[in-house]
Amino acid sequence: MERRTIGAAALGVGAVGLGCMPMNWAYSSSRQRGDRSLRTVHAALDAGVSLLDTADMYGPFTNELLLGRVLKERRADVFVSTKCGLLVGDGHVVANGRPGYVRRACDASLRRLQTDVIDLYQLHRADPEVPVEETWGAMADLVRAGKVRALGLCAVGARTRFFRRPVTGGGFDGTIRQLERIQQVFPVSAVEAELSVWSPEALERLLPWCAARGVGFLAAMPLGSGFLTGTLTPGGGFEADDPRARHPRFTAEMMAANQPLVAGLRRVAARHGAEVTPAQVALAWALAQGPHVVPIPGTKHERWAVENARAAGLVLDAADLTEIAALPAARGSWD
Repeated sequence: MERRTIGAAALGVGAVGLGCMPMNWAYSSSRQRGDRSLRTVHAALDAGVSLLDTADMYGPFTNELLLGRVLKERRADVFVSTKCGLLVGDGHVVANGRPGYVRRACDASLRRLQTDVIDLYQLHRADPEVPVEETWGAMADLVRAGKVRALGLCAVGARTRFFRRPVTGGGFDGTIRQLERIQQVFPVSAVEAELSVWSPEALERLLPWCAARGVGFLAAMPLGSGFLTGTLTPGGGFEADDPRARHPRFTAEMMAANQPLVAGLRRVAARHGAEVTPAQVALAWALAQGPHVVPIPGTKHERWAVENARAAGLVLDAADLTEIAALPAARGSWD
């Protein structure tokens, strides 16, 4: 698989990563199986994936424990990215950016992951009650202590659907202001934010900000939470604890209205061969947005993990990208 560089620390990773959140958190909990997820991670690594993206809140904690079993056997094959700064309780999520908490969270993640060092440690959200420079300074101390190799910031724009109180503000403009502040404290190696054919907002300012400063960009949800794979049926329904069950863009009406996006990806895929899928085209589109972009599609299924990894070998030409750019904008609120 093609290798790409993660930001200031010049860390090499496979061009397509693996988002591990669905294995233990949020999506279809009744279908989450530890042994199956382990097979999925191993299959992804065998296919050339190296970046595994997790967080202490996924589970909480169980996703890191799962990956710890993989790292114990295959540490040399893995670039592990985890996050701190969010706490789960009573069905809500709150931020905690206090320096003491950050240090304890890192030590706990190291134990769960069964490793001596975290390759990329990300701040999941800035705590509005703690100056972000203080949180980032504590994270920088972890690099100096040898517990972490590089630092990143996870950003989701303005959405705060699952938060007890607002944790970020100002959308990607607010994220850029945070980035400008923390860059004065310690270099940012990566930014993780949503980027997909149906959610391209990061292209306007956040992605160029990263490119201009040599900061890696981890494209979260590059498959539109599954919609861009073309495998979801409008009106098919989701489990009650699946966030898509309450999401305006995943109503039967909006999923039907957005089928032209999937149809467009299918047309492009057909030009590249019968085995190419809409999901692979969506990932190739993300890869085409710059050499600093690493999409991290999430899945708990071995088949999809391997299919996603193979998207690294799909190169879209100018005509493909022009056709995708001309597709209608996604309908339905994303907030």
